[in-house]
Amino acid sequence: MNETRKQKRIASLLKEEVSRVIIEDIQDFMPTLITITRVEISKDLKSAYVYLTLLDKKHKQTILNELEKKSGYLRKSIASVTKLKYNPKLIFSYDSGREYKEKMDKLLDKIKTNGD
Repeated sequence: MNETRKQKRIASLLKEEVSRVIIEDIQDFMPTLITITRVEISKDLKSAYVYLTLLDKKHKQTILNELEKKSGYLRKSIASVTKLKYNPKLIFSYDSGREYKEKMDKLLDKIKTNGD
């Protein structure tokens, strides 16, 4: 995805603010630790795709559902700080890239130990 500087700047700002609001206002009500890994902004700046990982993966669907329910609150909290012309809709997704990397690292380690 070829992001413009503006998209990158807004994505960085949103990542910081979504993380802050989750830590300060929402994390206490969640069954596991949430980490925002990245945010991608649509070309029209009206949608923000928020990718996250969880300490305990078994709560993945519960967390995603709760964050979707609280997305209005998150948008309002973020809007008061960011002062953007358009306050983007927050779309939450689980970031499985980290799990994939860990799986590949384990496979490579296994190959390496079998080769010695």
